[in-house]
Amino acid sequence: MEEGLRERKKRETRERIADMAMGLFMTRGFDNVTVAEVARAADVSVNTVFNYFRTKEDLFADRQEFVESLPVEVLRAREKGESAVRAFRRDFVAAVETRGWQYGLQDGADVFAKMVGESPSLLARMREIHQQREEALAEALADELDADADELAPRLVAAQILTATRLLSDYAVRRSLAGEPWETIAPDLRAQAEAAFGLLESGIGDYCVRR
Repeated sequence: MEEGLRERKKRETRERIADMAMGLFMTRGFDNVTVAEVARAADVSVNTVFNYFRTKEDLFADRQEFVESLPVEVLRAREKGESAVRAFRRDFVAAVETRGWQYGLQDGADVFAKMVGESPSLLARMREIHQQREEALAEALADELDADADELAPRLVAAQILTATRLLSDYAVRRSLAGEPWETIAPDLRAQAEAAFGLLESGIGDYCVRR
């Protein structure tokens, strides 16, 4: 549907506030910036900020709903004959090639991760987002398989897939924070991704057998 003038102005105001907030957060750190400073930078009142964003953390996670929907989109876009694990394997490896932001591989992701790591409230929000992404993917898996609401398998599969992508992203960010260039990180990250998704595809029954 065509966006009306009022809706467009509201969207633009919301985006301006969020962009100004992120600029301040990236420069000074999340906990060192107040909502009043964000309002001044965006040339709006504090009340206006809270009209669009319920909490300060919402300013940081202004695209939360979109981010939470991404795993479901990967699942639904899988190719004919392709399993859920293979779809995420293909999508992640492609993201390594393009430094896809959807997995936190873009330039500057290390600055973002450092800011989150320094703020307990942002760490809590990131855990919440991860949990909601898992729940959304599990629901989509259950829906496609017509599984019962209390069936464990969709939740287990969603948790394994998204934990794998999160750990792979963390691996890349840690090396970036240590000062390594992307050119040396990417080949190892691709190999780690192939190994991780290989484990998911083959199962972990034979993993760490005591000799």
